[in-house]
Amino acid sequence: MKKSVYIWIIIAAVLVLGYFMFKGKYNTMVAKDESVQTAWSQVENQYQRRVDLVPNLVSTVKGSASHERETLQSVTEARTKATQTSVNVHDAEQMAQFQEVQSQLGSALSRLLVVVESYPDLKASQNFVSLQTQLEGTENRIATERMRYNESVRDYNIYLRQFPNNLFAGMFGFEKAALFEMDEGAGEVPDVQF
Repeated sequence: MKKSVYIWIIIAAVLVLGYFMFKGKYNTMVAKDESVQTAWSQVENQYQRRVDLVPNLVSTVKGSASHERETLQSVTEARTKATQTSVNVHDAEQMAQFQEVQSQLGSALSRLLVVVESYPDLKASQNFVSLQTQLEGTENRIATERMRYNESVRDYNIYLRQFPNNLFAGMFGFEKAALFEMDEGAGEVPDVQF
């Protein structure tokens, strides 16, 4: 009889220990996944800030450079695409599409700023200078939030790949998150003069 009691105590101890191990691993994965989601929300907030600046920038330029219709239209179209793209951070293809759309908007804004070079009155406009400063600040914020997001993704992905976490991740349905990759040519410093 004593032997069966010890066996039941050992079984109960193993079950309790297993429960706490599973619970701890699962809760850590949830916390890290939430950290990735929060970091991504901050990236999206900064991109939204940039998108929100575009109409003001376009209308300011339109007033002084109305015959630059094609450039203004490309900026507006790129903005529209940027507002219609959503991302699941666990889907690398969606992340790549988001990056492409944001890159297109960045390129359109760059072309717009090059066009502005031909309009000294516009470059001196306080409204334009203010918008340009806000846009520059937003681009810096985007870079910072992208870096924080990638750090969060790195931490999460490493945790998922470590043993025995990789076994639990598969059981619980946790998937690797996609990194925000650097745009082609982003490593080159542009020569911008205002």
